[in-house]
Amino acid sequence: MSERKIVRKRLQGYVGFANLPNQVHRKSVKTGFEFTCMVVGESGLGKSTLINTLFNTQIIPPREIHIPQELPKTIAIQSLTSHIEENGVRLKLTVVDTPGFGDFINNEQSWIPILGDIEARYNTYLEQETRVHRQRLEDNRIHACIYFIAPTGHSLRPIDIELMRRLHKRVNLIPVIAKADTMSDEEIISFKQRIMADIEHHGIQIYQASTYEHDDIETISENREIMSKIPFAIVGSNHEYTTQSGHRFRGRLYPWGIIEVDNEDHCDFVKLRQMLIRSHMEELKEHTNNVLYENYRTERLSAMGFQQDASVFQEVSPQQRMEERRIANEQRLAKLQSEMNAILHAKAQDKERKLKQSEQELYIRHREMKEALDRQLAELEEKKRRLDIERTKKKGFAFK
Repeated sequence: MSERKIVRKRLQGYVGFANLPNQVHRKSVKTGFEFTCMVVGESGLGKSTLINTLFNTQIIPPREIHIPQELPKTIAIQSLTSHIEENGVRLKLTVVDTPGFGDFINNEQSWIPILGDIEARYNTYLEQETRVHRQRLEDNRIHACIYFIAPTGHSLRPIDIELMRRLHKRVNLIPVIAKADTMSDEEIISFKQRIMADIEHHGIQIYQASTYEHDDIETISENREIMSKIPFAIVGSNHEYTTQSGHRFRGRLYPWGIIEVDNEDHCDFVKLRQMLIRSHMEELKEHTNNVLYENYRTERLSAMGFQQDASVFQEVSPQQRMEERRIANEQRLAKLQSEMNAILHAKAQDKERKLKQSEQELYIRHREMKEALDRQLAELEEKKRRLDIERTKKKGFAFK
């Protein structure tokens, strides 16, 4: 099937649809944006510090350290929502923390509360969609999950593998190596290779930035560079320092030197921020809605007894769709014609049978009537013969 040729037309003057991006921009700025991020990792890996460093403000306040009388037995999911603004753009940021993960003696089922929270948010959104009267849907689904890997330098631990294996079909997984300043460059490279080997071996799907047909070479190159840094080796810090030369930086100060958070030669924080906030935030939300949530929604509705045609999600060209409809119509017409021919043939056979039956009945009736007439004729002939005999006898008596 040949592709339909697209004819480009030159406008004779300004029409106005070139202003569509500005319309979308004005509407988006007016309504604002929403983003929900989950951070998962053991205590002390710098989850709160990283979030505060990413958004350059105190999103998560420092926790008061106290020793509880009784240790908690389950993970406590905590959600914190902040409204922040940058250059007139408002963002409703929700950070979901999972304190207690990996802190127990037995962590076999530690993934259950986290997965339950993700699916509960999907259920809430699904209930909003299925209401009769729907207003503006409130989206509190998890759009990204930053998983903090302890800097052991060896490979992924069983708890890391189990959690990512359980979550990767429900959320955009972004693995990061926490406290990367505790490892040398060679150790980080080797650790990243082992982590990616474990992820590939166990079939874990981590978030991968999409490339589009009309992306320029620079965008494609940036995406490849970002993806090559996964898992991101990150260092978080909100403290600013000034060197003797007057250079100000965010980072950490050690006796042996300094670590600059925003220096790509020191860590991958810049690439993580670029992917998570500056270039792929909307794509993370779209992938959550169009892929992860749709898969969950299909599973949920199927479990409730609803059946859904998977072909509605297939991308096909209009010409191909028209050709499929034409073939389907021809097949339907052929089927109808065959059924009509069968009905006409059956009616013709029935009519022919009735005609033959009627003809046979007429023939029998004709034969019966002919036989009756023959009998009547024979009777009349017999009566005539008798009358003639009597008439002859009477004439003979008269002559005597």
